[in-house]
Amino acid sequence: MSQEHEKKDTCCSDQSCHSKLETKFKKEITLLQPDTQVDPACQDECCSPKSKEFKVKKNINLINVSSSPSSPKDACCSNEIMPDEKNESIDEHSGHKGEFIVYGMDCSACANTIEKAVRQTEGVSQVQVNYSTGKMKVLAAEAATFDKLPETVEKLGYSLERIQQKGNARTYHIEGMDCSSCALTIENHLKSHTAVKSVNVNFSSGKMIIEHDNPIDEIIKEVSKAGYKASLASSKRTVEVKKDKSGQNAVVLSGILLLCGFIGSYTGVSPTLINVLYAISIVTSGYKPAKSAFYAVKSRSLDMNVLMTAAVIGAAAIGEWFEGATVVWLFALGNVLQNRSIEKTRNSIRSLIDLAPPEAYVKRGQQLIKKAAEEITVGEIIVVKPGDKVPLDGEVMNGESSVNQAPITGESIPVDKNIGDTVYAGTINEHGTLEITVTKLVEDTTISKIIHLVEEAQEQKAPTEAFVDKFARIYTPIVFIIAIAVMVFPPLIGFGTWGDWFYKGLELLVVACPCALVISTPVAIVSAIGNAAKNGVLIKGGAFLEITGRVSAMAFDKTGTLTEGKPRVAQVIATGTSEKDLLSIAYTLEEYSTHPIAQAIVDYAQEKGHLPRQGDKFRNLVGKGVAANIGGQEYFAGNLKLFLELNTALGDIEAQIRSLQQEGNTIVIIGTQQKIIGVLAVADAIRETSVKALRDLQHAGVHQVVMLTGDNEGTARKVASQTGVTQYYAELLPENKVTAIKKLQDEGHLVAMVGDGINDAPALATANLGIAMGGAGTDTAMETADIVLMADNLEKLPYTVRLSRKALRIIKQNIWFSLIIKAVALVLIFPDLLTLWIAVISDTGAALIVILNSMRLLKVKN
Repeated sequence: MSQEHEKKDTCCSDQSCHSKLETKFKKEITLLQPDTQVDPACQDECCSPKSKEFKVKKNINLINVSSSPSSPKDACCSNEIMPDEKNESIDEHSGHKGEFIVYGMDCSACANTIEKAVRQTEGVSQVQVNYSTGKMKVLAAEAATFDKLPETVEKLGYSLERIQQKGNARTYHIEGMDCSSCALTIENHLKSHTAVKSVNVNFSSGKMIIEHDNPIDEIIKEVSKAGYKASLASSKRTVEVKKDKSGQNAVVLSGILLLCGFIGSYTGVSPTLINVLYAISIVTSGYKPAKSAFYAVKSRSLDMNVLMTAAVIGAAAIGEWFEGATVVWLFALGNVLQNRSIEKTRNSIRSLIDLAPPEAYVKRGQQLIKKAAEEITVGEIIVVKPGDKVPLDGEVMNGESSVNQAPITGESIPVDKNIGDTVYAGTINEHGTLEITVTKLVEDTTISKIIHLVEEAQEQKAPTEAFVDKFARIYTPIVFIIAIAVMVFPPLIGFGTWGDWFYKGLELLVVACPCALVISTPVAIVSAIGNAAKNGVLIKGGAFLEITGRVSAMAFDKTGTLTEGKPRVAQVIATGTSEKDLLSIAYTLEEYSTHPIAQAIVDYAQEKGHLPRQGDKFRNLVGKGVAANIGGQEYFAGNLKLFLELNTALGDIEAQIRSLQQEGNTIVIIGTQQKIIGVLAVADAIRETSVKALRDLQHAGVHQVVMLTGDNEGTARKVASQTGVTQYYAELLPENKVTAIKKLQDEGHLVAMVGDGINDAPALATANLGIAMGGAGTDTAMETADIVLMADNLEKLPYTVRLSRKALRIIKQNIWFSLIIKAVALVLIFPDLLTLWIAVISDTGAALIVILNSMRLLKVKN
């Protein structure tokens, strides 16, 4: 059947558009400081960084649904940015790729130190260390090179854990090891077996990552032969970090010695003994930072360990043993507290890994067999009992239940699941046993993709973070040089004593540590992204978090975004018969049509409990409607054009029809050639969540809410009045939507475009920020959009804006607080109002305050 109906709000109305979905749209986002005007059209010449302007180029791959998703990154300004500023991509096709967790980093300077040291390791071609996520990616010519890295990193005062790779590699827990030689014994024993392709045993973590073809039981048996006990771990790495209490113990012991020396100085104890206590205290808590400082200097890196070690050695050299011991103890205590706090923010993402259970019950005939999730293949049938978590993505083949999808989509209300419905790993089966056909392997599930994309997002430096890092790299060496100058030049020209100026120089060295400043942005971003992921919002990076916080206009695709994208009968007008008869006749006429509007009429008649009548001689009237004989009488269902051609008397109903059309309804007229028996008005239903979301969005500070649609003026006006959008553009082709976005940008707005991730691709690419909804069911949306709302509604959009704006406020608070503390400390040095230990408190204390302030983002609720 063919009737008047609303234009589809999609870019895919013709064949040529399918090729657009396979085209890479290059999207340039101008990220500015708050007071800077937006330049929506960045040219390639923009690559020279300006004082308040950073331009980041992002490729958005718009791919056909049948294509394998990919999202290569293009880095704008790659020739201008320093190596440590780049978000380097590790090209695994040019060597062996290894990924590690790094434990012990407490600021981005640590990451730079490790990166430089590892880069100098023989065989390493590329290395990328990310402080925010605590991860390191390495590309080496040979896999054996990875065995050298733990020792290299341990010399710097940190520890490594190899992350399990995809394929046949599995992770085992090993019990009974008491030294690194035990790990080597296990490795050498297993390498002699032909079924073992590679093996890496980490003594510090008690884990073994091994790639093998033989059964798991055989590996466990071989490990037991070597005198140790092995057990298979989940395919996902454990999120709990092995607690190393040696640092805490050193701080406690050092503190006791410091306290004993301090008390002794007031009780007549020998000064020599007191200084010995202070010296032991310095060695106890200062050994690790001194060791890290040695390797940092060796790799030509100037980090906080170097500065603190130099200050402590200098204090001891001039006889200030108490000052030196106090400095190193406060520094070690600060590191312990910082590490504990930062791990909490990292665990906001790592906790996602535990959402899906490691094992599942597989149905074999009438039996249920417990099996590790990573061993289950596509097509197998798993059984999920009431109260259990779904272990893998799949399709319900038997049973009914309500499933709590909050861990994935953030939806607070459980969703009913019936045969044929999709379920996701990590969701909770509320009641009723479900039999599920597995559709994705453990590494390909929706939750796995979320974890992967969020971890990638954390590795992307936001413009503010890049600026702060660059500032810190300039600030630290400058203050270091000034400290040396302060120690040397004033006493050389006879202004003061060497001891006084040397002490002032040591204070400057401590103040040169920009810890709080470099932590100010990444911890806030990690906290915000982690909170968002837990609430069903996937933010692809700090850059997009910052843009969201500054968005001033938001444009929405209508069909499927503000509306359900599914036509429904909105009004029934019976004129020549009863409503029951009208719907029965309409049901009969439309029953065999696959048109969405015909299906809407059939569904409505079924909901009302009406049955179709007997009909024959069905005819399709192209562009007009359908016809059939019912009870010996020919009936028609179609548009106004059809009945005008039939010369059917319309009477007063014509004015009513035209009024309904102006209100945005699609009209289906039912009647014979002689008379009209009724009219059905069909319209796309407004999502209830959209109305509330748009209202809350304006309360959150986005006052310019725009609707873009290909529908006629009447439909657009009706939807606009029902949803509360402030402006709308109707009868738009996809290219016209791009023009509308550019118009908003020309007006000075930072524009976000909300769609489904596939349709309206050019508009999504043109906007400063692309937001897709329904990501849980669409892999393409997860790959192409900058922000993905995992649920198929806009409910989480206001929360995302509020979270982003709060993140920006906290980042600004952190930066200003860090700078003010440093400025005050610098000012207090020369009037002799600052001591070394106060300088350390100002540094480590400020860092702790910044971390705790950032952690408030973990508590932001929807």
